[in-house]
Amino acid sequence: MASNISNKVEIKNRKASFEYQFIDTFTAGIVLRGTEMKSIRMGKANISDAHCYITNGELFIKNLHISPYEFGTHYNHEPLRERKLLLQRKELKKIENKLKDVGLTIIPTRLFISDKGLAKLNIALAKGKKLYDKRESIKSRDTERQESRKF
Repeated sequence: MASNISNKVEIKNRKASFEYQFIDTFTAGIVLRGTEMKSIRMGKANISDAHCYITNGELFIKNLHISPYEFGTHYNHEPLRERKLLLQRKELKKIENKLKDVGLTIIPTRLFISDKGLAKLNIALAKGKKLYDKRESIKSRDTERQESRKF
């Protein structure tokens, strides 16, 4: 019953592909509390301001806003708390080694519900685009639109 509804939840960070050039992508699980999963299933989350960091060999996400569950009691969750992300150890080591390069960061790109009903987060190892790179991506997008209109 509810599995059809939950699989359609997909929250994207559209600003990320414009601001950053993706080098490598990973899918991570999220450690959630109580009512957070219910809010995500309702689509009440925002990842546009979120970013990830590594501390003591563990990956965390900061500024991931999950709105409080409207039917929650006094046990409702904090909207902007730091949440731990779950990756395999070899993936964490790979990210940690690449982060030693200057200018790289970890950006969340997509929050979704997996086939098993678990909340997953696509993250990307990214490098910030320069102004001329952004102009180039706008130019290529406009030319693609014009080409698609011709047909």
